[in-house]
Formats: sequence, C-alpha cells, structure tokens
Amino acid sequence: MSKIAIYPGTFDPITFGHIDVIKKSLKLFDKIVVGVSDESNKNYLFSSEERIEIVNKALFKDLNLNRKKIKVVSFGSLTTDLCKKYKSNIILRGLRAVSDFEYEFQLAGMNRKLNQKIETIFLMSDVENQIISSRFVKEIVKLKGDIKKFTTKSTIKSLKEKYE
Repeated sequence: MSKIAIYPGTFDPITFGHIDVIKKSLKLFDKIVVGVSDESNKNYLFSSEERIEIVNKALFKDLNLNRKKIKVVSFGSLTTDLCKKYKSNIILRGLRAVSDFEYEFQLAGMNRKLNQKIETIFLMSDVENQIISSRFVKEIVKLKGDIKKFTTKSTIKSLKEKYE
C-alpha cells in the first residue's frame, strides 16, 4: 500500500520554500497531493485555477518533477476531508520560523480533533528559503524588484503579467 501525504496551502504563489517541502516529502512518501485551497474568505491574487496552473508549471515544466508522484488539486473543504478523499492519514506543513509554530501547532491539534487517525508532519525548507513568503514575493514584484531567488521562472512570468 502506498503512502500518500496531503500538502495543503494557498500557494498564492508557490515559492522555493514550498518547493523545498515538496522535494523533501518525495523522499518520505510515495505520492504527494498538493491541495490548493479555494477558501472564499481569503483575498487571493490568483484564482484557484490560475494557482493550480502556476503550481503545475513550476513543478513539472520548470523543475521537471515526477508527475506520477505529485498530484495538484483544488479543494474548498476541510483538510481532513481532503485526506479522506485521497486515503491519506498524513498532512504536511512547512515551517519557516518560530512565529509559524504556534499557528501550525493549533491547526495540527484541530485537525487531530477532527480525525484522530491523521498525523501532521512538519518539514522545514532549506535555510536559504526559510525567509520566503508568498506575501513578500508579491510585494517585491509589485514594486518591480527581482524575485529570481524566491520562485521559478514561470511563476515570475505569471506574477509580472498580473502586475502589468
């Protein structure tokens, strides 16, 4: 039986920090389902469809990662329901800094209360990518800054098109 992990997030846009977590998780699991959140109460720069396209281009075109091991999906449900749908009992979460920990700790606890069979595994991106956040990447590109060190070529192109 294959081990499947769910990696939920907004990915608005995907960054090298997210990609580090995906690459590391591929060493631990047979398949990763990247769940692109479609919560209606958030203010996204990109639509759900655009974010899925951006993630797919970043992972499979820019980085040539294995399509058989990664599935990118949209979801508007609880993450625990996404786990049930893909027969997974693992939620992956990325940690950047201590400031992330309290929120992530509470989120993991709530998910555990919703489904006791689900475990949350925290992975850290490489040191050089721990400072990257989607919010900062959007702000830098909006102000015409260079974001090559923060995300992939196709993602940069999508961001620049959005702000032109």
